[in-house]
Amino acid sequence: MLVSACSFGSGALFAKPVYAAGLDWLTVLAWRFLVGATLSWAWVLASAARRAALRALPPSQVAAGIALGLLYVGNSATYYAGIETVDVSLAALIVYIYPAIVAVLALFIGRRLGGLRAWGSLGLALAGVILAVGGIDPTDRPPLIGLVQIAASPLIYSAWIVLAARLTGERRDATGGESVAGAEAAPAAAIMITATGVAYWVGAVLVGRPTMAVAIPTQAWPPLLGIGAIASFLAIQTFTAGARRIGAAQAALLSTIEPLWTVALAWLLLGESLTIVQAAGGTLILAGVVLSQVSPELLGPRLRPLVRVADE
Repeated sequence: MLVSACSFGSGALFAKPVYAAGLDWLTVLAWRFLVGATLSWAWVLASAARRAALRALPPSQVAAGIALGLLYVGNSATYYAGIETVDVSLAALIVYIYPAIVAVLALFIGRRLGGLRAWGSLGLALAGVILAVGGIDPTDRPPLIGLVQIAASPLIYSAWIVLAARLTGERRDATGGESVAGAEAAPAAAIMITATGVAYWVGAVLVGRPTMAVAIPTQAWPPLLGIGAIASFLAIQTFTAGARRIGAAQAALLSTIEPLWTVALAWLLLGESLTIVQAAGGTLILAGVVLSQVSPELLGPRLRPLVRVADE
């Protein structure tokens, strides 16, 4: 889940230079998911176990994967269209309300966050996100359409997280054992990515976007391939593999490390400096993640009973 969060968090940094090269969000996403789907199927076909898991998928699960892929179109389209006009920091502030939404949805679907400790961790991480993406100038407001697109993204993404976790085998309890899906997550992820990619290519062709390889500027290819390989293939494959093990709500909690990763990369690659507020927010994010994952046995005798009570 941590690999997935960092991979997703790299997407906006890959997209910005592609936009600067003259391509729009629809062309970017068409190629993103073409590259991601190609690598995903290569990953599935490279393993006998994954090939067997693909053959074992029932038609109903294949149909569910396609539906989830189409649902992911809504999430990715609203986000990548939005960041054309909205600052990445403001977009992250709005989008990262999704762990709280997932926690609510998980009360009815999927594995719940257990006890007060998990809810406290979620609140701590969300507070850290708000600080980490701070520094927004209220006088520099983006267009309304961009704000609407960004606001729609976490709503769609929350539904996708919960449903994707169920598709790839999440259990409502934590007893372990065989997954509900009875198969590896990789084939399901490949189906979802392919459905998303097909939708984008159909849309790009219908509206006449320059999607052919000869129409892509040379300087756009490295970040374009990066967003497909890292922010699509690696991000989604590791997400589905992780979510089926720990549940949608816990997956969303761990994913709050994503903005910290994005801020760090912006500092290292773009020369942007971290403010004290952003550093404090990053600390809170890490504290929330650690608190959610630490076992009572790893704590001292004084703290251990408190954690166990909070878990009840």
